[in-house]
Amino acid sequence: MTLVSSSVFPIPLHIPQISALSSSPFNCSFSNLRTQIQSSSSVSIETQQHHSPKIDTSFLTIDESFYDDEFWAAASLRVRSFNVFRPDTFGLRDHIRFLTEREFGALKERVSGKRVSCINASILLHHISNLSDDLFSSCKFSSNGEERIIVGSLDLNQCLSLADEIAGTKPEATGADITRAYLSNVCVANELQRNGLGYALLEKSKLVAHDRGITDLYVHVAVDNEPAKKLYTKSGFVYESEEPAWQARFLDRPRRLLLWKGLSST
Repeated sequence: MTLVSSSVFPIPLHIPQISALSSSPFNCSFSNLRTQIQSSSSVSIETQQHHSPKIDTSFLTIDESFYDDEFWAAASLRVRSFNVFRPDTFGLRDHIRFLTEREFGALKERVSGKRVSCINASILLHHISNLSDDLFSSCKFSSNGEERIIVGSLDLNQCLSLADEIAGTKPEATGADITRAYLSNVCVANELQRNGLGYALLEKSKLVAHDRGITDLYVHVAVDNEPAKKLYTKSGFVYESEEPAWQARFLDRPRRLLLWKGLSST
């Protein structure tokens, strides 16, 4: 595996917005790359009722990722979570490959700045061998000689604001130390909804954020995304503000709420 150098349970019909980030050091930004950052307003939470196989969550590993094959598996999960594809679409395989390569490159660029952490949930392949072949083939990586599948993913962005999103107010910006962070690109494999994976990802992200000195954690959620709002409420997030209606219309998306969670200093 190649170490990277230092140089959002799916809403089935959601098509992600692509945002260009500015080069300001006080927002999560890379001016030379158009990046696919999904606000957690589009957190991938299945809103339709369906049967999901139960898994033993004690077999899960949830941690920061640092290697290319893990980033590729995470990018693949995000593409299959945030998009809906018609199976009979001409050139579908090439299109999915293009989207995955774009998110893979954007993800590597984001984490290389040391202000973004990619946090993934994975499980050994033989513990979920009854699931879809597509999940196995697209979201697989190797660790210590064993094949693992990434089944959940998110980004932790340490910055004052995300592009095209309302900004939090806590804490007030002072000096160069940024102790505010946002969650984005939150997703869980469609096949494993309602297994507590989303909640486990959030709990791990809070621990990572605390270790990085983050005091205030934010997440954006669409006003009509009830499953995501319930998930964040369960995890301790509370309402802070909401996106103006004109901004949502301008960006052609559902209006978003901004939720906040204070992280204890102990």
